[in-house]
Amino acid sequence: MLPKSFRALRGLPSDVWIIAITTLINRAGVMALPFLVLYLTKYLHIAAALAGLSISVYGVGGLITAPLAGRIADRVGPFAVIRVSLAAAGVVMLVVPLVHSLWLILALTFVWAVVADAARPATMAALTEAASPEQRKAAIAVNRLAVNLGMSIGPAVGGFIALYSFPLIFVVDGLTSIFAAGVLTTLLWLRARSGNRGAIEAQYHARAASTTPIFRASVVWRDRAALLFFVTSFLLNLVFSQAQGAMPLYLVRDLHFRESFYGSLFIINTLMIVALEVPLNVAMAHWALRPALALGTTLIAVGFGALGAAHTVLPIMATVVIWTFGEMIFFPTAAAYVAELAPEGRRGEYMGAFSSTFSLALIVGPWAGVALLDRFSGPVVWIASLACGLIAAAIVGLGRAPNQSRAAPVAVFSESR
Repeated sequence: MLPKSFRALRGLPSDVWIIAITTLINRAGVMALPFLVLYLTKYLHIAAALAGLSISVYGVGGLITAPLAGRIADRVGPFAVIRVSLAAAGVVMLVVPLVHSLWLILALTFVWAVVADAARPATMAALTEAASPEQRKAAIAVNRLAVNLGMSIGPAVGGFIALYSFPLIFVVDGLTSIFAAGVLTTLLWLRARSGNRGAIEAQYHARAASTTPIFRASVVWRDRAALLFFVTSFLLNLVFSQAQGAMPLYLVRDLHFRESFYGSLFIINTLMIVALEVPLNVAMAHWALRPALALGTTLIAVGFGALGAAHTVLPIMATVVIWTFGEMIFFPTAAAYVAELAPEGRRGEYMGAFSSTFSLALIVGPWAGVALLDRFSGPVVWIASLACGLIAAAIVGLGRAPNQSRAAPVAVFSESR
């Protein structure tokens, strides 16, 4: 029998489950990006310094596409953007193994990021459109559960495929992405055939006639509360990106742990998210958003900051537990907060700007963390991370509380369909 917190999710709209199923299928096939640098260095024998450009190029593509994709989602509906994003990304990945020039691969990586990352703001817009304000944190947590379950499969399978053929990784990833687009299309068709338009299509259909053009003047950059929060998100993601930036180098090179120990930390992270994130967000559904954001931000800051004083196995694992709790609280709450800040009909636009903070942090964060680590020392990196995260937590307190009212969670998470 399911725990009570999971049974409570039966009250979530069908749109949330359609998105989660699509996400799970797509993420279960994600293996090309994690192995991209290894593919370039080991298979195509490209210098590591040049191969590393591929991740930066991917980050730039994601930064560029997020705001535009959010506006398109407002205009045509998020499901349309997600479907095209999945299918187009799959096609690009099928082309990558046919190209052997670094510069052509970098160009394809940029295009890949532009089409693939278009799904991120559209997905967040779809989830927050479908769910009521009180359901949003749980809906996003369900989708993050799908992400983490899928990501526990994709890279692991990719490792075995790489033993046989590096190019095959791109083929499998591309076909899975196209298959996910097909599943999404099928599920939407089956729902429409049953006479259920769905919450998202109903909302976009109702306002389609009055929707303003895609290339309209943005209201995001005149919204002080949104801008303050985007600064918070950027600073927080600078800290969080050290899990792929300074952290592996610090643990393996400076503290002399094996690479397998670093990998095992993500097993702890994934298991915690799978087991606890949904129940945690259901339990916190009645919390006001800003205190929850401040708590999540502080836990991430403290978790990474504590690495400066952790030099043995158990303390290092404890830091991962701390920042994982912060991750489970912050990211679902952050998307819910942005959704409530957004004016009607502009949710995709706001989610696009929010997504840009992830991409910008991916470009800057790992590089800055490694540069600090090489120039100074590990403790300097982790003190800087602590300070950056605590500044982000302080900025959360400067923002305004959204105007929407919140009912008690028991009224939202009905156990009956």
